Amino acid sequence: MIGLGEDGLAGLGDEAKRCIAAAAVLFGGSRHLELVAPLIAGESHVWLSPFERSVEAVLALKGSPVVVLASGDPFFFGVGVTLARHVPASDMRVLPAPSSFSLAASRLGWALQETTTISLHGRPVDLIRPHLQPGSRILALTSDEKTPQALAGLLTESGFGQSRLTILEALGGARERVTSLIAEDFSLGGIDPLNICAVEVVAGKGARVLPLAGGLDDGLFEHDGQITKREVRALTLSALAPRRGECLWDIGAGSGSIGIEWMLRDPAMKAVAIEGSPERALRIRRNATAFGVPGLIVVEGTAPAALAGLPRPDAVFIGGGGSEEGVMAAAIAALLPGGRLVANAVTTQMEAVLLDHHARLGGSLIRIDIARVSLVGTMTGWRPAMPVTQWSWVKP
Repeated sequence: MIGLGEDGLAGLGDEAKRCIAAAAVLFGGSRHLELVAPLIAGESHVWLSPFERSVEAVLALKGSPVVVLASGDPFFFGVGVTLARHVPASDMRVLPAPSSFSLAASRLGWALQETTTISLHGRPVDLIRPHLQPGSRILALTSDEKTPQALAGLLTESGFGQSRLTILEALGGARERVTSLIAEDFSLGGIDPLNICAVEVVAGKGARVLPLAGGLDDGLFEHDGQITKREVRALTLSALAPRRGECLWDIGAGSGSIGIEWMLRDPAMKAVAIEGSPERALRIRRNATAFGVPGLIVVEGTAPAALAGLPRPDAVFIGGGGSEEGVMAAAIAALLPGGRLVANAVTTQMEAVLLDHHARLGGSLIRIDIARVSLVGTMTGWRPAMPVTQWSWVKP
């Protein structure tokens, strides 16, 4: 597996050139194959669509000297990551080139270990939203020549319009160009499809900065009142105890706040929001986009029927509808061993369900009482919110 830069053969070492010349079969993008065309003596194959077809073709040639060409470092958002799921490292020899992130950092003089790197290649530009922290530096790999303008628009509408946006095009090749401008003043045209965007984040007044703590302000969410309030949400997420790569079911998701905060903990997190109201399901999707977690799966339907066929969860939260017949039993049955179930109750009917399950299965049972200061005539006093009973349980 050989990494290529935009300088093609000029950037390759002797060993990489020897491997390409000796290969019976080569796979790569059309651009990659053109860059090394003078050395190719064997068969060359352009990547197929969908890409899985090419993976099958590579695997079918096991035992033959096959060369796979990749952009830069094959294991940094590259083809190497995909192939390594099927081919053991002992069967691969990798000769990487500098990644586009490394090249961009070297042009900008940025410390790569202090810079957030993210791939927006073939992915929603909204994924950058959680990383928009004041003073941060971000390198974002793009899909095409349209992504920089889309990114500038996102920054502007989110209150980060004064951020400096640098577009680095065709790094390492004859077409290399580096252009820096303010996001809200974006007017660059003729951008090379091969580009990476660097963002120096500046938050304007009222910018949508997502705090790094759990229990985000309710006002950040679009909701109709059906939302787990921030203090209760923080305690709920603590009880759910997210771990990297896990899947959550949020049953009766309301505004989607629990599933969204779950996914914000790490890019590898997965969540399914189950919501019976079509209007609320649409609202959950809008919230997921606004928080930069468009991968949140929204299932429109009522539990337990809507749970059929879903991937088994590592954690389940029941915030609404838990008193309905069969919901709790279906959630417990689906939960993976060692998984956590957390259920909140504000009604006496749901509280009775939680008390019963606690008596039979054990776990932890707490009551959450929150009071907020509000006006009492010309003075202020404490106004209690409805108490919340919370049952949390780990499946044996």
